[in-house]
Amino acid sequence: MRRLTGLLVVPLLLLSTAACGSEDKGSDSISSQGGLPAMTAGAKFGEKPTLAKGEGNPPKELKVEVISEGKGAVLKKGDQAKVNYLGQEWDEDKPFDNSFDRGQPFDVAIGGGGVIEGWQKALDGQKVGSRLEVSIPPNLGYGAQGQGDIKANATLVFVMDIVKGASVPVSAKGAEVAQGDAALPKVGTNADGKAPSVTFPKSVAPPKKLVSNYVLEGTGPALTAKDSVVLKYEAYLWAGGKQFDSTYKMNTTQTFALGQVTLKGLKDGIVGKKVGSRVLVVIPPDQGFGAKEQQSIPKNSTLVFVLDLLAKA
Repeated sequence: MRRLTGLLVVPLLLLSTAACGSEDKGSDSISSQGGLPAMTAGAKFGEKPTLAKGEGNPPKELKVEVISEGKGAVLKKGDQAKVNYLGQEWDEDKPFDNSFDRGQPFDVAIGGGGVIEGWQKALDGQKVGSRLEVSIPPNLGYGAQGQGDIKANATLVFVMDIVKGASVPVSAKGAEVAQGDAALPKVGTNADGKAPSVTFPKSVAPPKKLVSNYVLEGTGPALTAKDSVVLKYEAYLWAGGKQFDSTYKMNTTQTFALGQVTLKGLKDGIVGKKVGSRVLVVIPPDQGFGAKEQQSIPKNSTLVFVLDLLAKA
């Protein structure tokens, strides 16, 4: 099953939150850099760093140096983190991106989708409040295709400040809402973190207008178009009830910055809904992909999403 996140959300450099917990800064002491590019300025946690060009051949495996260790909780799979970062290619002396200038940390789900594999591996098991320097080989980065200004087969170097972290629920756990419309799919109400069942009506034409209905209604704040949301979802074609995407099959979450969601019906179906909810969204073609075929999605398809809205930034 091919993931379609890049069709739903504007691709970011790292490809994309949650209510975040405590912020615990570590000491300002600098550990040995172990052959990674030297940090030439801004060495303390929270400061924008600068990096020298890497010397010699880059490491062939992922390498993580803890520059200063925080005092916060250890990040684990399922947690949500906020990370300030600066990224640079090994053989360059200028960064290709950094979040310090934007004044907004990057949101990442640990063990989830939305970022390159090297980020996931580097952050898993690290403490909130830590500063890391990480080198990521091409097979854990952007590989032979590169990304934007990043060359093909580039080894990437990141300085990462883990600003905050928090656990994310495994499932929506709101109050059950009656599903009385026999012309719509019926969605399971389990709250155990497993994929909810979806039963499609037989021989019924799809709705011509957007549908966005609670299955479980949570008690969290209503999402706005400026929010980011951590979610799990199942995605189907109305025709034949064929599944075309699922975070459950990948055992992951996704983080959507709603302002960057390109699928109009999906964005409109989420905005206004409460965190902690499970929502059925049925998207007619004119608010989906329309007359354009997209990977496994035929043109003029009605799309069905079941979304667990787990947390927001």
